[in-house]
Amino acid sequence: MMMNADPELSLFPEDCRLFEDSFSAENTYRVSGQNITIHQYYCANLGVSASVWDSALHLCQFFEKESLDLSGKRIIELGAGTGLVGIVAARLGAQVTITDLSLALAQIESNVECNTPLSGWPSVAPAVLPLSWGRDHDSFSSSWEFVLGADIVYMPETFPLLLDTLAHLSKDGAVVLLASPMRREHGAQDFYNTVLPQMFKVELVQRDPESNINIYKATLR
Repeated sequence: MMMNADPELSLFPEDCRLFEDSFSAENTYRVSGQNITIHQYYCANLGVSASVWDSALHLCQFFEKESLDLSGKRIIELGAGTGLVGIVAARLGAQVTITDLSLALAQIESNVECNTPLSGWPSVAPAVLPLSWGRDHDSFSSSWEFVLGADIVYMPETFPLLLDTLAHLSKDGAVVLLASPMRREHGAQDFYNTVLPQMFKVELVQRDPESNINIYKATLR
C-alpha cells in the first residue's frame, strides 16, 4: 500500500542528469508491517528499473500472509530495480544481497541508506552488487536460502540466462520465489510452464486474478 508521494526530489543518480526529461519521485509503502520509503529516479538510463512494480508489493505482502520467518536467512534478490523487496527482507532480519545491472545500483544504494532503521539493521545491512544473468553468477555462491525476483520475467531472450542464474544460485537447496504479471505478450506463462520446469519443480502458490499477478515457488530438481 502506498502511503504518500513527493515528486519534488532534487537528487538524481549522476547518469540521470544527462537527460533533460529526468525526474524523481518519493513514495512510502506499508508492506509486511514495515514503512519503506523508495526514491525512484526516472531517466532513460534506468528504464524499467526506476519503478516500483505491483509484483514487488505482492511478493512483500506474501511474506506477511505466509508468516515467513526471514530472520537470519541468506537471501539474494535478482533484478531488484528500486530494491524494495530486498530492503523489506532485510528489515525483517534477513541477510540480504540485492542485485541488478550496474546502472541501477546507485538508486538501490540510495534506498538502502534511507531505509536504515534508527536502531540499525536487525541482521546486517543489505549488500548491493552487480549481477548480469548468465555472465556474473559464478561470482556468487550457491548457499542461499531464498532467491527472490519481482517482475523479472518479461523478455524471452533473457529466459535462458535467468534459468542458468537461478540454477546456479539454488544448487544448495534455495527456495526461489518469483512474482510476475502474467502478460501474454512477454511470455511469462511460457517461462513458468516450459522454461523453468526444465530444471526446477515449480508450484503456483498465489494467484491474484484482479491484478493478473502470480507468485511461483521453485526448487531445483
